Amino acid sequence: MSARTRFVSFTHVDRPGWGLETEDGIIDLSRRYGHRWPSLREVVEAHALAALAEECADHAPDFPVDEMAYDIPIPRPEKIICVGVNYPDRNEEYKDGQAAPGNPSLFVRFPRSFVGHGQALVRPPESDQLDYEGEIALVIGKTGRRISEAAALYHVAGLTLCNEGTIRDWVRHAKFNVTQGKNFDGTGSLGPWLIPYVDEAQIADIALETRVNGAVRQRDRTSRMIFSFRRIIAYVSTFTTLVPGDVIVTGTPTGAGARREPPVWLKPGDVVEVEADGLGVLRNDVRDEVA
Repeated sequence: MSARTRFVSFTHVDRPGWGLETEDGIIDLSRRYGHRWPSLREVVEAHALAALAEECADHAPDFPVDEMAYDIPIPRPEKIICVGVNYPDRNEEYKDGQAAPGNPSLFVRFPRSFVGHGQALVRPPESDQLDYEGEIALVIGKTGRRISEAAALYHVAGLTLCNEGTIRDWVRHAKFNVTQGKNFDGTGSLGPWLIPYVDEAQIADIALETRVNGAVRQRDRTSRMIFSFRRIIAYVSTFTTLVPGDVIVTGTPTGAGARREPPVWLKPGDVVEVEADGLGVLRNDVRDEVA
């Protein structure tokens, strides 16, 4: 399986589908295999990514990329679990004098809170404090509970990018939780592709960067994460069974808008890009929600 294998979920002529993106266009595998695997979630569950990539890589594209709209790579995942404060400089941003925590800080997001690559992030009327957080997301491919760190990466099917957009003042809307500020509809994004996981070298030292209107706001490397991919999977699977299609968003570097002096929030017309080695560029503009 080539390192350039790019699975994609899309909407084409008002029809949801999935397939392979090539330099020349989209190979629509949902037309060929949709009766068997309605979406990429079922492909992941069947452990069929590698076989499909090998079998179909030389097929002629069915339509150009600009004729379709990107959807989030895995539709309707059972769980989206996000890790907070997972880079050392990010921990220092809190200026609370505390060392990095002993275990990952976690919260959940709902699929409806994300849009695909190229779709607009939505600033809701309740707040103007829409912020960005560039991250790398793991897609689980194999069911497991109480997974050991040694075995953790065997449960990964692929990777994608995430802009874990946040409504900052709603993160502190109550006493103990961040759920509200993390789940406004359409405030984050996932994509553009599902890149199949090959081996640990693929993820050991990924350069991750977030830009707003072309200016670099966040930059770090996965080798510096406080909690490794292995540790995150092992920890999460202690309390919940991970199943194919689950998404784990692994944390953002320092530099979010909330931590700038003064804070800088996203506004309509801004363009946010999240880029990482081997995973492409996730790009979204910003608009106000239309009632």
